[in-house]
Amino acid sequence: MRISVQEASFDPGQEMNAFASGRKDIGAFVTFTGVVRDTGEQKLQVMEIEHYPGMTEAALRDIAQQAVSRWSLGDVLVIHRYGTLKPGEVIMMVATAARHRKDAFEAAEFLMDYLKSRAPFWKREVTENGATWVAARDADEDALERW
Repeated sequence: MRISVQEASFDPGQEMNAFASGRKDIGAFVTFTGVVRDTGEQKLQVMEIEHYPGMTEAALRDIAQQAVSRWSLGDVLVIHRYGTLKPGEVIMMVATAARHRKDAFEAAEFLMDYLKSRAPFWKREVTENGATWVAARDADEDALERW
């Protein structure tokens, strides 16, 4: 299991290749890459992401450990960035490895749902009209109910 909270950009393809390298016991790899998007209503200039070092990594590790305990996984990778990001930049990546695809898919969805609503990050959108903190959405909370 690898958890990384980092400011630096990363290449999802390189991360996936490293994650899968040498694994002969794995039948399925599932990856998700999140990208900062412009909402279109107000032109997004940047997204600023803050976190508490140490606490955030521990929370992400706890979420990943829950996935490992619920599904038969060979490995988990979570990378999440902080700092100032522009639209189109990679913000996060989740990868799961399992002998069977169902475990890999379900665990990846679980991780994405929990990271979206339980990971301690604070996001602020800076648009041409000013800056606003991004509030939690009901849809993100609703997504947790299936787990």
